[in-house]
Amino acid sequence: MNQSSLAPEAQSSLKTANLSLRGAFAIPNWQDGDTRKAQHYFCGNSLGLMPLAAKAEVQAVLENWAHHGVEGHFLGEAPWLSYHETVRAGLADIVGAQPDEVVAMNTLSVNLHLMMVSFFQPKGTRSKILIEAKAFPSDRYAVVSQLNWHGLDESNLIELAPKPGADVLQLEDIISAIAEHGEQLALVLFPGVQYATGQAFDLAAITQAAHAVGALAGFDLAHAVGNVELALHDANADFAVWCSYKYLNAGPGAVAGAFVHQRHAHSERPRFAGWWGHQQRDRFQMLPNFQATPGADGWQLSNPPILSLAPLRASLLIFQSVGMHALRKRSEYLTSYLERQLQAHFTEQLSILTPTDVSQRGCQLSVRVNRGPGRSVFDALAKSGVIADWREPDIIRIAPVPLYTESSDIDALIAALGLALSRKF
Repeated sequence: MNQSSLAPEAQSSLKTANLSLRGAFAIPNWQDGDTRKAQHYFCGNSLGLMPLAAKAEVQAVLENWAHHGVEGHFLGEAPWLSYHETVRAGLADIVGAQPDEVVAMNTLSVNLHLMMVSFFQPKGTRSKILIEAKAFPSDRYAVVSQLNWHGLDESNLIELAPKPGADVLQLEDIISAIAEHGEQLALVLFPGVQYATGQAFDLAAITQAAHAVGALAGFDLAHAVGNVELALHDANADFAVWCSYKYLNAGPGAVAGAFVHQRHAHSERPRFAGWWGHQQRDRFQMLPNFQATPGADGWQLSNPPILSLAPLRASLLIFQSVGMHALRKRSEYLTSYLERQLQAHFTEQLSILTPTDVSQRGCQLSVRVNRGPGRSVFDALAKSGVIADWREPDIIRIAPVPLYTESSDIDALIAALGLALSRKF
């Protein structure tokens, strides 16, 4: 896809400071009486909207399959043997990496396990993993199961919580905790953006602190990739993993991604090996001994899921047409506008958990409902065509994604919130 294949309104907006590419996405509808209207969609932090070009990309794969059968691995405009390489440059740009440091493969939790197999190697008293308290459950499950796999229990898990009365962590507290437990730490595993509060973390500072005490640093970027500007190579992170169905708009259950720093390109660390990670030049000779492809590709296990990669190709071309820096500027504008509106209208009824400093957040604002049953407020929003995300017990997560959210969507959200909060539940 190039710029000319975008909807006309999307092409026009590329030339303005607005930068919204709303016309490049399918906007779901809702029923307002007898009328179908476009939703006000603030749930890209859970599932991004479908790029219109995704249909053509998927159809092209199907056509290649229909016309060539197994030969589709080698024939057609985008042969399957190298198909995953067509998203490499786009992913590298978005996460701030060298091309050979990234690979699209598997799903997020699978990739997290594969990375910890290689980068969590407890030895002696250096056997602990530091994570944030209230991490996304899948991350905690993976970490505890890795500890158990090594014959360790949860006494080797350090969970760092905000100070009493605070909703978010302070960077100095993270650095202090790493220093405090330094001699026992094998791995520091943090999110790029905290899923519940929307807080963004300083990956370079966390990595530097981990390395200073002899530990490794890895990151779950599920809520950061395609949301905030990342510089994984320069941050010196050892590894990172992410999903592609949120801000990368690749569809439900889409193929995920992984980053492995170049200094580990020829690593002899243990890994779970699979034939697609074997060096390509003799992969099809079916040799008995595994020889890893240098770089992140060496952590692949199986054939890439081509039909799952196709929508990601469509979405990444949209990102490349605009660039993360421009999208980030628009994101800061939208969240600042949303924050001002919330504070102006709902000071007592709602509390914003997300940091006010735009450098410490992505495009999500997490709002606590202080009065009345929060779930009823959330449900009332949905009935008004405002789609956000609910987290127990009292948090509404609102994500004005800069690719397809307009300020008019925020105005509609504020109006719907006013009506919902004025009701007597």
